[in-house]
Amino acid sequence: MLLSEGNQSIIPTFILLGFSEYPELRVPLFLVFLSIYTVTVVGNLGMIIIIRVNSKLHTVIPKLHTPMYFFLSHLSFVDFCYSTTVTPKLLENLVVEDRTISFTGCIMQFFSACMFAVAEAFMLAVMAYDRFVAVCKPLLYTVVMSPKLCASLVAGPYTWGVVSSLTLTCSLLALSFCGSNIINNFLCEHSVIVSVSCSDPFISQVLCFAIAIFNEVGSLAIILTTYISIFATIRKMPSAGGRQKAFSTCASHLTAITMFHGTILFLYCVPRSKNSWLMVKVGSVFYTVVSPMLNPLIYSLRNKDVKESVRKLMSHLIQFG
Repeated sequence: MLLSEGNQSIIPTFILLGFSEYPELRVPLFLVFLSIYTVTVVGNLGMIIIIRVNSKLHTVIPKLHTPMYFFLSHLSFVDFCYSTTVTPKLLENLVVEDRTISFTGCIMQFFSACMFAVAEAFMLAVMAYDRFVAVCKPLLYTVVMSPKLCASLVAGPYTWGVVSSLTLTCSLLALSFCGSNIINNFLCEHSVIVSVSCSDPFISQVLCFAIAIFNEVGSLAIILTTYISIFATIRKMPSAGGRQKAFSTCASHLTAITMFHGTILFLYCVPRSKNSWLMVKVGSVFYTVVSPMLNPLIYSLRNKDVKESVRKLMSHLIQFG
């Protein structure tokens, strides 16, 4: 991973260009991204606290003890970690002139971002299965979604996220880099890292392509299969009220899926040319910075149980504060 010059090893460094080609937008972008990150942290940590604290208070909302909210708390944790991996460095590069990042820092950012991105993709698939059981097998829901199964379903996305990220990271560590390298993005992602490599990145690119296709096709296949069964079950329901209630339980999840996978598929379809880099950066901002902020807002604003829990928890704190 290092090149030698004489008897000395060259430790490569990278320069993240980010949005430096728009100097007049640095302050507005900093304020926007700082606001987004603040909402992301408060929203996701708040969601986790609400769900965790609620399980210890018998006077609040019993429904927040269900597997759906257990999975939602882990989705919030993944979103918080994902955003924290990317956004602080993005904010830093908007206010300083030195936009360099060490080789170790770049690799660690890629490893973390890749791990949490994969974990989120399959966490959304796990939540789709949870909705499938809730809508299609409501009488067996508490039996099927046992604590042991829920723990296994949550462990799966984290484990596969680590395996996928570690595999790609090792393939990047096998490459050689020459001194200072300019990365035309605001984060260290696979395609821009291999683009500045001095060695043949073919094996790393093939691995990335195979893992990306497997993750996207695999997670979407689970989601599509479960929702086909869900919609088929909803159509067979005799009452309009029952159909509306069943669909409302899936609406927030469908919105989160559309945002996350829609942006990723869009980025896959954008040809990597000089003219498309701004579009790639904007798309990357959406799924690494904006999407983690929107998920807790979607689930809280559309969910009366969460809103009622917040109200009762506030009353509880005021009463005993």
